[in-house]
Amino acid sequence: DHILDHSGRRPLTEADREAAAKANLTMAAQALRVLAVACRTWDRPPEQIVPGTVENGLTSLGFIGMIDPPRLEVGEAVAKCRAAGIKPVMITGDHLITATAIAESLGIRETDDQAMTGMELEKLSDDELDRSIGRTTVYARVAPEHKVRIVKAFQRDHQVVAMTGDGVNDAPALKLADIGVAMGITGTDVSKEAADIILTDDNFTTIVSAVEEGRRIYDNILKAIQFMLSTNIGELLVLFIAIMANWAPPLLPIQILWINLVTDSLPALALSVDPADPDVMARPPIEARQGLLTPVFLTRILLQGLMIALLTLIAFRIGHQVSVPTAQTMAFAVLGLAQITHVLNGRSRHSAFRGLFTNGWLWGALAVVLGLMLIVLEIPSIHDIFHLAPLTMTQWCWVVGLSLAPLPLVALTKGAAWLF
Repeated sequence: DHILDHSGRRPLTEADREAAAKANLTMAAQALRVLAVACRTWDRPPEQIVPGTVENGLTSLGFIGMIDPPRLEVGEAVAKCRAAGIKPVMITGDHLITATAIAESLGIRETDDQAMTGMELEKLSDDELDRSIGRTTVYARVAPEHKVRIVKAFQRDHQVVAMTGDGVNDAPALKLADIGVAMGITGTDVSKEAADIILTDDNFTTIVSAVEEGRRIYDNILKAIQFMLSTNIGELLVLFIAIMANWAPPLLPIQILWINLVTDSLPALALSVDPADPDVMARPPIEARQGLLTPVFLTRILLQGLMIALLTLIAFRIGHQVSVPTAQTMAFAVLGLAQITHVLNGRSRHSAFRGLFTNGWLWGALAVVLGLMLIVLEIPSIHDIFHLAPLTMTQWCWVVGLSLAPLPLVALTKGAAWLF
């Protein structure tokens, strides 16, 4: 645009300009960055070597088309973003046609999306920009202040904005964005200071991997909270209902302590390293202002806690027909073993058997808990410590059946959309 305007040694005809514009558009449409080349020959150096003197009267020589090919994995990463409800937007200094071609090749720009230049953006008021922000995926020939306006427009639309950049001019937008991401290799010190995250490999796919890892961590926090709260609520309800019904204590203090220290803690710790669900990047983002304990989540915890309490009380009433120690032993066994099966319920939004053996740490924790429970329940010398009674084969059948019941019961609730 500028080189042609300064060509004058051999004046360009209208046909020359049309041919030049056509060649420029042809290369730009192929995702090439186009440079115009011109020269000027001097018999002797000019007295003043300044742009106003030397950058006039140039002879146009032609165009050079360059391409910085995107990495092959970027297109797949963009597709993952769209599937995860993340909208990729390209903001670049390239020509609009070049930027549009690159965006289309990567899947950033779709058929109905708009593209806009910095000059067009300058003419828009904030209200007009807010109305167009949801439909525009390419911004070309932008200045630093344009990037700031774009970030602010997305934030006014209640979007969580992640901004990438590597130059000094990117620093204001990186600082303003909810998540500023600077390039660790090509990025300037100013951009790194302004950013929240630095990519050590300058790879866009790393951002997508970070989003996936963040969702896995978030899911695992919810899994641990759901398991811990539902099992502890179950224990509380067992004692509360027994007191209200004027029954003998279903659990003794030392038994409750064992449940809390062994069957609660180890599986919850193992859940923290659970791998991500296969569909973790196929879910929409969580509302930024949404807390952990949503009404639906709390309802699920309360119902699961009630389920564990009822199963434990059923075992207690069955054992009470023999003796109070037998009843307490059956209640203790069901409460402890039911937690082993219940931990599988929270691992997936779908079936408890989906990805069943993907977490070796969890199975190791469950094996340790099961082994410790069997030692306490079966070794006579330990019975006196925990005030337990030996169980018959029939009583063990009841314990095993009630302990496995959380799997089908929770599977039924997962089928009800209002619960999940």
